[in-house]
Amino acid sequence: MAAAPASTATPSGRVAFVGAGPGQADLITLRGAQRLAQAAVILSDALADPALRELAPHARWLHVGKRGFADSTGQEAINALLIKCAREVGRTGLVVRLKGGDPSVFGRLEEELQAMAAAGIACEVVPGVTAALAAAASAQRPLTRRGAGRSVSFATAMTATTGDAEALPGRNADTEVFYMAGKQLAALSRKLVRAGWPGETEVCVVSRAGWPDELTSDHTVATLSRASMLHAGRPTVVVVGAGARPLTKVEPSASGKAGAPLVASLNT
Repeated sequence: MAAAPASTATPSGRVAFVGAGPGQADLITLRGAQRLAQAAVILSDALADPALRELAPHARWLHVGKRGFADSTGQEAINALLIKCAREVGRTGLVVRLKGGDPSVFGRLEEELQAMAAAGIACEVVPGVTAALAAAASAQRPLTRRGAGRSVSFATAMTATTGDAEALPGRNADTEVFYMAGKQLAALSRKLVRAGWPGETEVCVVSRAGWPDELTSDHTVATLSRASMLHAGRPTVVVVGAGARPLTKVEPSASGKAGAPLVASLNT
């Protein structure tokens, strides 16, 4: 039997899809930082902190950012560039696709994973902190509340086809978080009402979550449009429902005086 012909395919390196976190560089995970240090080439999103370059000073950085309503790198071009770079770095090389937040949350991860699979390129996904979690942490609004907020949903406030807020089929969870909402606040308010949310429902709007210039404002479903000017031009998430409710204020007890431990309990 004749021997099979040797493969002429170019040996490819690996591609790691790394979540950069929602803001400043120190919000990246330890594994994410390790992958940056190992990378030969890094394809970076627009929202990744430029300070992350310090973790990979010898890598070649390529900007392939996407921004709503602005010039962006096309998805097919990104896929092709990932394949090209993976083949250029060789079998032992590493290419990092650095995505803001978490790669699997509105990061077009599926398209890029499918393109790598079709090209026979090995991949790894390194999770990151997504904007919803960063917004909840900085605003100190737990997304789940004992006895009142047992479910959370993530949704986009805009679509690629219309740029408008999606039609909401109904209330999907006790807390709903909407991404990419900065230009959609007035439309989102109307659609939340149509989806069954009472007008007095609490809403927390956070823009630039995880950054020093982060802004947080409190509204209701009925008054959400008033946040438009405050958060204009900034990456924005909107938290609606149980997770948007401010914490109940607790007065320090007598045991909280100087020299005594302070213990406060909050029943939710």
